[in-house]
Amino acid sequence: MKKILLFALLCCFSIVAFAQDYQFKTTVDLEATPVISQGRTGTCWSFSASSFLESEIIRLTGKQIDISEMYNVRNTYPKKAWNYVMRQGKAQFSEGALAHDVMNAVKSHGLVTSEAYSGLKALETNHNHAEMEAVLKAMLDVYIKNPGKKLSTNWKPAVESVLDVYLGESPKWFNFEGRRYTPKSFQEMTKINPDDYVTITSFTHQPYYEQFILNIPDNFSNGSFYNVTLDELVAVTRNALNTGYTVELDCDVSETTFSAKYAVASIPEEAVKDKKEFTAEIRKEKTITAEFRQEEFENFTTTDDHLMHITGMATDQNGNEYFRAKNSWGSNSERVPNDGHVHMSEAFFKLKTISVMVHKDALPKALRVKLGL
Repeated sequence: MKKILLFALLCCFSIVAFAQDYQFKTTVDLEATPVISQGRTGTCWSFSASSFLESEIIRLTGKQIDISEMYNVRNTYPKKAWNYVMRQGKAQFSEGALAHDVMNAVKSHGLVTSEAYSGLKALETNHNHAEMEAVLKAMLDVYIKNPGKKLSTNWKPAVESVLDVYLGESPKWFNFEGRRYTPKSFQEMTKINPDDYVTITSFTHQPYYEQFILNIPDNFSNGSFYNVTLDELVAVTRNALNTGYTVELDCDVSETTFSAKYAVASIPEEAVKDKKEFTAEIRKEKTITAEFRQEEFENFTTTDDHLMHITGMATDQNGNEYFRAKNSWGSNSERVPNDGHVHMSEAFFKLKTISVMVHKDALPKALRVKLGL
């Protein structure tokens, strides 16, 4: 009987010893602005890329500036509308876009502060674009049906008017730190040059070290991606962080094993039923190959559904390394009872990353040569 009890105690001890809650220690922590919420919108692309630019502004000028996410959204919608109309409705029109669309907006329209352009009406405190997107799409669908039998260009000012009603008119100038700026002169002050940033991905259906247009629904603007090996995609991200550059991330967070609540994302070797189960202990993860990554992309298990901003790295108590991603779902709430960051394992990153965007100087030198940058 004593032997049985002793055996049972040893088993219990082993289970307790193995079932470890994640305990993270930050190893790289680059400067970034506070976590904020994108509200009830599909504009993670602007919130994450704007956060990325805010870190770049800190790196380039030493200034911490809260730039307007909604100014970038406001200046991207007319381009989405153009694509939708010119393709006669045979394209996606939604709240989604990608990080390079923010760069395109900055290149065309400059930058402004959130104080100068909040995208909120009086008494509003949270963003909600459901009605605006529905109104825009319904209006564009009418124009596409062409009831007048000759499509006019009236849809262009009509789109601008709807955006002005819901988000506000774009400022022609504004004040910052006692000086008056236009959006373009403010961009110049921040030293942000959109041409300095590149988007990197890794897929086997295209040649490595060349650019190609990635066919995903949110790439309405036909942005080009540099294709590298999977190990190089990880190396790019790690090199950037270790040399003082943050990273913009497009990835899939639809997996059960992504948990904003528990601030961890991994790919356990064995299937789990729910988020609480997989976060209860550190589990052995799958080995992610380029072939498996490609298969999951082509069968739609991996899609581009969320963008975040990687600002650092961390390790768990077993020494496993993670990328620390700043999310845009707020912090210290019932949904996200933490500081609003997620620790992403290398396996999760390898399998679920669609692309990263970095300053070209953040690329390893040997890879820059391969890409001709």
